[in-house]
Parts: sequence; structure tokens; C-alpha cells
Amino acid sequence: MTDAPRVRADALRLVAVTDSLHDGVDGLARRAAAAVAGGATMLTLRLPGEPPRMLAAAARALHAAAPGVPLLVSDRVDVALAVDAEGVHLGSSDLSPAAVRRFAPERLIIGVSVGSSEEVERVAGADFVAIGPVHAASPGTANAAAGERAVLGVEGFRRLVAACGLPAVAVGGVSAANAGALMGAGANGVAVISALLGAVDPARVARALRAALDASER
Repeated sequence: MTDAPRVRADALRLVAVTDSLHDGVDGLARRAAAAVAGGATMLTLRLPGEPPRMLAAAARALHAAAPGVPLLVSDRVDVALAVDAEGVHLGSSDLSPAAVRRFAPERLIIGVSVGSSEEVERVAGADFVAIGPVHAASPGTANAAAGERAVLGVEGFRRLVAACGLPAVAVGGVSAANAGALMGAGANGVAVISALLGAVDPARVARALRAALDASER
């Protein structure tokens, strides 16, 4: 056993979350590699509705495209373990982090989504929390998958960061224009879906986000 954290704080700076397979597994891998080249520090494979075999294929492609960058699989602990992903990200309807921790290997990074004070009790066993939606996402984007969840705003985000007591990333309507304010409210970083991997030039968007995030610490 070691007291070293499973996930470094700097790995949470810019989390690129997958949006779709509209250009196939190879296309997704290329877009993810471009985001990493621009400054993304973690990848999360999130493809609701895709079968496990496709998720595994996509995970392996992302690993190959961005070696050395932590890869988390959303919702599917089985797929994360099958492909030796660095971690898993759990939603409100998934097993709790504490339950997963009981059978997962010690190395596995566990992130968990939090969108309200009622969900704070679920964070036990997690390494970090993804809090949101902080801002409203554009209609029709994958960020809008939060559905009818209430928008928290910066102050709501700040309160949940304090309540959770874990490293936190902000999600939902994040942009270079508001990233600095979120860092000032206690974020270790941000998670971005369509605005990053759905962009025409993911590397350019990632560079702009990183510049805003990094400037907030100067």
C-alpha cells in the first residue's frame, strides 16, 4: 500500500470527454490525439448506448493514440478493467465508488459525478469529483446530456467543491472565457465534451482552454 494519490492533480487540468463515434473509432482516436497535443491531460471514454465490444475497441484506440495520458471509462467498470484503463468514471445511477473500491484493483482511479448536495454522500471511495452542470450547455451537444439537471452556477459549484472535500473538475458549458472563474472557485480543472472533441480543430480549442486554465494560477 502507498499513500501516493492514484491521480495527480495536474492530470485533472483538462479532461477531454468523448462525444460520439460519428467518424468511427479511428476518427475518435485522431481527435483525442489532437486534443492531447493541444494540452488535454486526461481522456474519458463516454459513449452511451454503445455495446461493450465497441467500447473496448474505442478504449484501446485511445490508449494507443495518447500513450501516457490517463484514460477513464465512463460507467462501465467491466470494460475499464478488461482494457487496463487507468480508471472509471461513475454516474449517479452506477455503483457507488465505495462499492467499486471493494473489488477494483488498488491502482484504479475512480471519478464520480456530483450535481447536487444530495449526491455528496456518494463520493466516499472516489479519487475526484466531476461537478456540474456549472453552466448551461448548447442545445444538441453532448454536454446537454446532463438532461434536466439544475445548472449550478459558479457559486453552486464552489459550495459542492467544499462539501465533497476531494479534487474537483467542473463540467457543463465550460469555455476558455469562464475557465478561470471556475479555477478561482476551487476547481482543479475542467471536463469538456463537444466543445473540445466535437470541434473542427480540437488542438486549437485545447490550447485556448489550457491557456485560460494555466493563466488563472499566475
